[in-house]
Amino acid sequence: MSDQAGGRGAVVITGASTGIGRTTAHHLDKLGFRVFAGVRRAQDGEALREGASDRLSPILIDVTNEGSIAAAAKEVTAALGENGLAGLVNNAGIVVSGPLEFTSMDEWRRQFEVNFFGFVAVTQTFLPLLRKARGRIVNISSIGGRVASPFIGPYAASKYAMEGASDALRRELRGTGVQVSLIEPGAIATPIWEKGQKAGNESLAALSEEALRVYGKGLTKLAEAAEKMSKIALPPERVAEVVAHALTSPKPKTRYLVGKEAKIQKTLSSLLGDRLFDGFMARFLGMD
Repeated sequence: MSDQAGGRGAVVITGASTGIGRTTAHHLDKLGFRVFAGVRRAQDGEALREGASDRLSPILIDVTNEGSIAAAAKEVTAALGENGLAGLVNNAGIVVSGPLEFTSMDEWRRQFEVNFFGFVAVTQTFLPLLRKARGRIVNISSIGGRVASPFIGPYAASKYAMEGASDALRRELRGTGVQVSLIEPGAIATPIWEKGQKAGNESLAALSEEALRVYGKGLTKLAEAAEKMSKIALPPERVAEVVAHALTSPKPKTRYLVGKEAKIQKTLSSLLGDRLFDGFMARFLGMD
């Protein structure tokens, strides 16, 4: 990564209003990066400035709107002048939950518009600036991008798609100086847990009598398991530290698993094979 005058370079982060994005923006600011923190609302940007240095600049960016992405890139380009971009952190994301059979196509499309197509559009737009500085791309995936849990199929599918695209992109950029890393956290204590649980409860309440008959017990058990996991979730600072390593290490990893729970899932999935791991997950979630 090429340092720029006055700091360690400039980084763009999407989804910086809360959680991992907000924590990472503040962490990189403290490390001396110039941070362009993407938010959807001006008031979120003002809140983000609290406790930050003048190096942190909120920018309005809606990853589902190409005009918004282009405007943000124009603002960043004007601020950087001849300098390129040291890093891009694709963090914006949402969780759509529910059984595949009864999750509407509109909800599937909404999931992919944010988590996948948004990440692709942002990456396409900022790549010229990244090449100029031989910068880094860090994509916030999930253990769900390797191991899919029941009833969060839309979310898992969007993260699997991000992982595949990231692998392809990393190989396409080989030799350009731009490196690509994936961060795969397990349970992290962020508002996405509360939002996901709320959405799950709403999905459960909206299910038809037939859907409840088939999936009601499993959904209830999953909600109970999610509640337990939220109590042992890691702080978002753990992810922020890993992002910083991916941006600064002479030899960044292509993938970073974050959290003991994520590492256990990945290991067991690999060792047991599909059928045995399916049974393990069912017992763990109380769905067997």
